[in-house]
Order: sequence, then C-alpha cells, then structure tokens
Amino acid sequence: MHTDLAPRLIDPATLARLTTLADLDPGLVVDDFTAGRAAAALGETEVIVSSWGCPPLDQAVLDRAPALRAVIHAAGSVKHHITEACWRRGIQVTSAAWANALPVAEYTVAAVLLANKQLLRIRDDYRTRRADHDWQAAYAGAGNYRRTVGVVGASRIGRRVLELLGPHDLDLLLHDPYVGAAEAAALGARAVELDELCAASDVVTVHAPELPATRHLIDRRRLALFRDDATLVNTSRGSLVDQDALLAELRTGRLNAVLDVTVPEVLPADSPLYDLPNVVLTPHVAGSLGGELHRMAAAAADELARYTAGLPFAHAVRREDALRSA
Repeated sequence: MHTDLAPRLIDPATLARLTTLADLDPGLVVDDFTAGRAAAALGETEVIVSSWGCPPLDQAVLDRAPALRAVIHAAGSVKHHITEACWRRGIQVTSAAWANALPVAEYTVAAVLLANKQLLRIRDDYRTRRADHDWQAAYAGAGNYRRTVGVVGASRIGRRVLELLGPHDLDLLLHDPYVGAAEAAALGARAVELDELCAASDVVTVHAPELPATRHLIDRRRLALFRDDATLVNTSRGSLVDQDALLAELRTGRLNAVLDVTVPEVLPADSPLYDLPNVVLTPHVAGSLGGELHRMAAAAADELARYTAGLPFAHAVRREDALRSA
C-alpha cells in the first residue's frame, strides 16, 4: 500500500491483532515489490495485506513469491493489483469493499435527503434575505415525502442505499440489467428501464461499476429526460456520466448535482463545477475517510483470523465478480 497510508489505516488495536495472528513486521510497508526488504520478504510471504497503492501482482512478482496463497485487501476494488496471473495461480482474494461501501451509502443517503429538502437553495436564499419570509410558499415543492429516487445499479453500495432509504416514505426505482422485478421488490424498489428511471426521478443516484459498457451511461439524451430541478448524485466513477453534457445542463440551472467523482479525478482549477451554486462537489471522499479507515483494517484482521483458522474468507472475491465490479 502507499507507505504513508498504514498508520492512518491500521489503528494500534488492529495492528496488535494482526501481529498476533501472523508473523508480521509492522515496520515493513511497501509500494514496490522489487526494492530491498520488500523483495526479500516476498520470497517467504504467504499472505499479503494490501490497500490503496498496492502495485500489480503480475507474473513477475508471483514468480518471486512461491509461498503466496492469499491477498487480503483492506480497501475496495481489487482490479488495480489482482491480475490474471493471480487467478491462474488460484490465489485466494478477499476485499473490504463491503466495509468501504457503508460510508459511501451514508454519504449518498444524506445527499438524497438534503437534495429533496432543497437545502443549498434555502441556505443561499436565507443568507441573501437575512429576514423573515414565507418559506412554505417559496418552497412548496421541497421535502422528501413521496418523492421518487432512482438508484442506478444494485451493487453492494446501491443495495445499502436502498436499505437506508427504505424508512423515508420515498418511491424507489431501480435499474440494473441483472436484477428482475421480484428481486427489486425484495430490495424495496420497482425495477424499471434506465430511461424511465431518469424521466421519473426527483433524484438519480449512480452506483454501477466502471466498465466499457457503462461509459457515459448517463449521457446527453438521458440527462434531457430528467425532470426540471432534479438532482444527479454520482459517487461511483466520473466516466459513467457525460460530464460535458451535465455541465451544459447545470449551467442553465435546470438540474442540480452532487458529485464526488469527476473526469479527471482532480478537476482543473478553472472548472466551472467548483463554483456553480447548484453543484455540491467533493474530492472523492464518500468512501472511508478519517476514522472510517479503521473499519477496513479491522475487516482485514477478521479475514486473516479466518485464514489462520483454516476457514474460507467471509468476503471472498471471485474472478467473475471482479470483472463486473467497480
């Protein structure tokens, strides 16, 4: 992992647990498998605990790691470091994606509820007026009761979002090509085609994986289907939305957006998205942030405990799942 990540990711209690479960040098944190102590340790390593910044475990690395049997990823996606060579070798892989999904879902639900409440608009209005006003008349269309929220993708995060939105008297729609009507109903939503979801929703929240087939899933045509004053929430990947088309809509004031991901990931300083009043822009922090990182490290320790006890991983990643995930 990134060498400066370890002390933020692994709290003292979890580090103590990891060192109890395995022969582990807590001072050996690497982001390059070819350098010094890392290269030497690789030769006798049975389990790698990885996180953001882990270099690819390609065939050249595996050739120097004859004892490697498992990778425990204390983060979300394994796409960046688990290669075909790992699957061919039969290396067991587990991920704390489930743990990282929880704060993303929480961020999303907060964004949905506050978007329907028109919080930013009311804040700016109140800041300008600084006086009494008939807020009920001015914001007669605000609020969450019986508003429609469309969830794009029944991913781990998408399902958690549906679960958390369940108690809020909302009408929930779901689009996912792998989920039928019965399963969507069990999740508390109605399965619809994506065009219908875009046209019917007050808030559309995106939770599909980044794949060639999902690039610009929300494109210019689908953005034009959105209701006036609807909000797009994207905590998935920036590529899923045609950002130029979205910017054109946002500049007119017709739509609103909550964007935690963009293309590029860090926007240039002159991007209009920083300043538009109908945009909430955050720097890819919907996932684990601050103390939430410790949940992923604790999840990794739980999986190491299962491995040392000879039990299967609770959150194993299969090759076919990795290909379809974010």
